[in-house]
Amino acid sequence: MGEVAEQVGVQAACLALGVSRATLYRHQEPPKQKQRRDQSLLVPVARVPAPSEPTSPLALSPEEQQRVLALLQSERFMDQSPRQVWARLLDEGEYLCSVRTMYRLLEREEQVRERRNQLRHPAYKKPELLATRPKQVWSWDITKLRGPLKGCYYYLYVILDIYSRYVVGWLLAEKECQTLAEHLIRETCQNQGILDDQLTLHADRGAPMTSKSVAGLLVDLGVEQSHSRPHVSDDNPYSESQFKTLKYCPDFPDRFGSLADARSFCSRFFGWYNSEHHHTGIALLTPEMVHYGQAEAVLQARRLTLERAYTAHPERFHRRPEPPALPEAVWINAPKSEPVQPQT
Repeated sequence: MGEVAEQVGVQAACLALGVSRATLYRHQEPPKQKQRRDQSLLVPVARVPAPSEPTSPLALSPEEQQRVLALLQSERFMDQSPRQVWARLLDEGEYLCSVRTMYRLLEREEQVRERRNQLRHPAYKKPELLATRPKQVWSWDITKLRGPLKGCYYYLYVILDIYSRYVVGWLLAEKECQTLAEHLIRETCQNQGILDDQLTLHADRGAPMTSKSVAGLLVDLGVEQSHSRPHVSDDNPYSESQFKTLKYCPDFPDRFGSLADARSFCSRFFGWYNSEHHHTGIALLTPEMVHYGQAEAVLQARRLTLERAYTAHPERFHRRPEPPALPEAVWINAPKSEPVQPQT
């Protein structure tokens, strides 16, 4: 085969004899090389340098490596990243090695981690709040409404019952402060007849929400306090959704001409929202119906109306119609159900 290949070429010889070139080259390998290649295919062997293998002339000596490690582990540099250490030493007129070499030495010692002296934020617990009837969980927040001039804002405080979606209290002011928040919370709890240990009040972590005076007021009222996690908007979804309904209202202006103008609009809006707005989250009932116990009577009347329509024209329905059902429970961050383990 080798002689033919030398005369006519490897490709032509392989085509004439029906042999692949890979087979030809494999048979031409020296026996020891072929054995080594076959063994490497069966058992992966890590390359271990021979004891006599010379090190690179560019590498740091063991003494230099120990010096770099000692410097990185010193009290002066123990909280700084290798880049910071490298820059500081360079400014002092000293160069030991590259930044990559510093990382390589730290990795060898299993010390590659966050070295900077940074504030460690506490692990905030995810709020899990359940409401099965009105006056169990309220959510409150503050949003800004633009005034007549650039940079002029009015602050709208809104307290919402998450089960009924009823706005139990609101206040509009020219500033955001804990004193106004205290006044609104105290007045709303009195108007709604809240008893000790009946209510949980949930909010985000704004300054008025986390103030000591508001926390003290809630203790005096017997109301449990709950807060969202930082930078997690989903922890306060009901207030955010209510603000969206407000600001996407067709009559909502780009700017309000005055504080009195803004109060007049909010008064009309919350009257409509509580008494006339059929909310999709509460079976297309109004918040007022759910909050004041009228929901079951309204749903029963709807069932009778649908039953009469079905009796008159059953051919117009695929099945017997039923009005949307009112949710039995409303959650802020419902707990995830545990996966069912297969039985062996």
